[in-house]
Amino acid sequence: MKARSRRGALIAAGLAGLGVATALVLHALNGAIELYVTPTQIVEGQVPHDGLFRLGGLVEKGSLRRQGTKVRFLVTDTAKQVSVVYDGILPDLFAPGRGVVVQGRLGPNGTFHATQVLAKHSANYMPPEARNALDQARQTQRTLRP
Repeated sequence: MKARSRRGALIAAGLAGLGVATALVLHALNGAIELYVTPTQIVEGQVPHDGLFRLGGLVEKGSLRRQGTKVRFLVTDTAKQVSVVYDGILPDLFAPGRGVVVQGRLGPNGTFHATQVLAKHSANYMPPEARNALDQARQTQRTLRP
């Protein structure tokens, strides 16, 4: 085999190895990505029913129900609401009327089964997606009112 042929074979093998490594990294990252959705998107059926994702919004006032370590509450974006069930200790900043992001899966009956609850830290901060969803929901409500 000539040096030129050998060099071409090595380059082709290197590119093939790089392609396989890239495909493996992208596949691993795709499995680790968790979507962030709003209650409106869940109610309208725009979310995966089999995957892990994050739901964000506000804890609806008066919706918090405790039974031992099991907690039930509603998350709203002021337009729609989703029932959430969580079994565990809630963060100290968790409170009705405050922002929350819950991670978990959507059950077959439409209830969100949370595995983690993250309470909003600052009174002024909200993830951009949640802020946009709340602003859009408020605008929709204003246009629907007579």
